[in-house]
Amino acid sequence: MVKKMIIGVAVIAGLGALIIPRMMNKQPFAEGAAAPVVELTQPKTRDIRLETGLVGQVEPEDVVYVYPKASGEVTEVKVKAGEAVLEGQVLCVVDTNQIESAKSSLDTAQLSLKQAQEELARQSVLYSGGGLSQQAYEQYQDNVKAAQIAYDNAKTNYDNQVAYSQIQAPISGMVELCNLQVYDQISQNDLICVIAGQGAKVVSFSVTERIRNYLEEGGRIVVEKDGEPYEGEIIEVSFMADSATGLFKVKARLDHSGDETKLPTGSMVKLYVTSEHADQVLTVPVDSVYYDGGLAYVYVCDMKELSLHKVQVETGLYDSDWIEIKSGLGTDDYVLTTWSSELYEGTKVRVKEGQ
Repeated sequence: MVKKMIIGVAVIAGLGALIIPRMMNKQPFAEGAAAPVVELTQPKTRDIRLETGLVGQVEPEDVVYVYPKASGEVTEVKVKAGEAVLEGQVLCVVDTNQIESAKSSLDTAQLSLKQAQEELARQSVLYSGGGLSQQAYEQYQDNVKAAQIAYDNAKTNYDNQVAYSQIQAPISGMVELCNLQVYDQISQNDLICVIAGQGAKVVSFSVTERIRNYLEEGGRIVVEKDGEPYEGEIIEVSFMADSATGLFKVKARLDHSGDETKLPTGSMVKLYVTSEHADQVLTVPVDSVYYDGGLAYVYVCDMKELSLHKVQVETGLYDSDWIEIKSGLGTDDYVLTTWSSELYEGTKVRVKEGQ
């Protein structure tokens, strides 16, 4: 019995040693939650530019589409696609079935001219001796003039037929297309050859009127083909919309196309142009702005009180990083960049060290 009483006293004494000091301690059992740490930024002036991806087609800056000037049968083909040609080089020979006829007409006209000239020479002797009237002599002179005109016309026709039968390269460059084979029958409507000049490559593309208003000659673009980028300069902006599509055609010259086989004529490329821009405008990070009831707001920190205040702002153009602030903020404000749903009007905060 005595032993049990001793154990009970010991237990009570131990509990007293634990409880009494705590009752005497005036510190609270739990400290209040610390103010959240936030990051701030001040609005800055910068340019915002939005780019739109489009599809364009590669063309040589100088390109000629060759059509025959007369119908006929191809008797000889002297070039093929991928070959370089010089201006005036014969591309193919065509039997127009008219050269012989033109040569015959030329020979006849030449003979008639010779006879008229010889007759005029004989009559000149009579006219000098007074045996031929002025009127009759002038008639012989007119005959020579008429024969000369007929000869000149026949010569021109013959030269044209010869030229038509030997189709020549109008410029020096690379044969991009040669759609010809011996014995083909061709006409004036058949495209037989495409020759790309030795100049730079250009990219043609079409844009809406809104985008066209942001484009001008001398502007820069970026072209991408098979993951490789190329830069270029806009050289032409059409002010007349295509009647079929309603779009405006634009051309840009590439700075350096490198390996020509990587940008063949007619290939499609992806390109990027500035579709909208705002220059030297006040901006904040996009994540700083949130929306409530269709209106835009940011939280601004009172640096003296270290408390947050909700401020309505008017926004403008934005990209993936920055948004234009048209009104509601100044460059001296400190805008919250770490906003969350746990923050609210009047929240006391601590600013992250290093800011």
